[in-house]
Amino acid sequence: MKHTLLLAAVSCFIVSCSSTAQAPKQKDYAKADVEKYMKSITPGDLKKHLYIVAGDEMQGRNTGEEGQKKAGKYLIEQYKKDGISYPKGATSFYQPVPSSFMMRPFSPKLGDSENIWAYIEGTEKPDEVLVISAHYDHVGMKNGEVYNGADDDGSGTVALLEIAQAFTQAKKDGYGPKRSILFLHVTGEEHGLHGSRYYSENPLFPISNTIADLNIDMIGRRDDAHKDNGNYVYVIGSDRLSTDLHNINEDANKKYTKLDLDYTFNDVNDPNQFYYRSDHYNFAKKGIPIIFYFNGVHDDYHQPGDKPEKIEYDLLAKRAQLAFVTAWELANRENRPVVDKK
Repeated sequence: MKHTLLLAAVSCFIVSCSSTAQAPKQKDYAKADVEKYMKSITPGDLKKHLYIVAGDEMQGRNTGEEGQKKAGKYLIEQYKKDGISYPKGATSFYQPVPSSFMMRPFSPKLGDSENIWAYIEGTEKPDEVLVISAHYDHVGMKNGEVYNGADDDGSGTVALLEIAQAFTQAKKDGYGPKRSILFLHVTGEEHGLHGSRYYSENPLFPISNTIADLNIDMIGRRDDAHKDNGNYVYVIGSDRLSTDLHNINEDANKKYTKLDLDYTFNDVNDPNQFYYRSDHYNFAKKGIPIIFYFNGVHDDYHQPGDKPEKIEYDLLAKRAQLAFVTAWELANRENRPVVDKK
């Protein structure tokens, strides 16, 4: 009997050790090597993904068409490979967006499409959710020519993959985010911000629990205003609703990435009105603080020349790293950003 009890004790010890290995104990976040995780977002990995997502075989990823659906399947494969699942409360990686929702006067009829979502649950405040978004659609093909959309918004799409992977590595090391993070690839942006509008009106998690949206749309090139120095990113909307959010982004950049943050397009009187022209706006309308990361418009915007070989992958990586370190702070700080403006 003593021999049996000894074997049982040893078995329990082994099971205990095994469980500990599978679910590492959460560590002191002050000791996390944030820079290590940030640097796991590399130009090489982004390039590998983008040559697939914005390749000719994706046929320009027009909303609801075969090429977009093929690109979506690739995104899901990458999340599965990294051990990242779809959100709690969902039944798959897809949030269907019906064609009828996207109907607008004088616009082309679009096929049924899907938002794609992936999720890392928070360790301490799982009900509070940070959304990181990018649209994975583009404008498709015209006259037999592929409009690849490598910058718009293949760049943001692959940035989400790498940011999610960085958070997953941190989680494996015992630094899972305190708040939950929803990685949201939205559809139908080019035809009217449809996918983000659909999510904002049919949220998986209560809008009141959504602490912020970091939206990444075109971060792989430079515009004419920055021909001689690509070490910049346009930041739009960070202070429109929350001084807190603006300061968090500024501080993260000063500490880690040291980009020139250009607020030209954040001016409420800017004639381009980019604040209203990407998916973050459907969150801002609901009172959710947002940041829109953007490299500005270039000659290949919505043209067949927007190809993967024209992306500056070092710039793409650095801008994605800024989004990551800002997300890190938002996911792990004690309080959610205060909404102090309307």
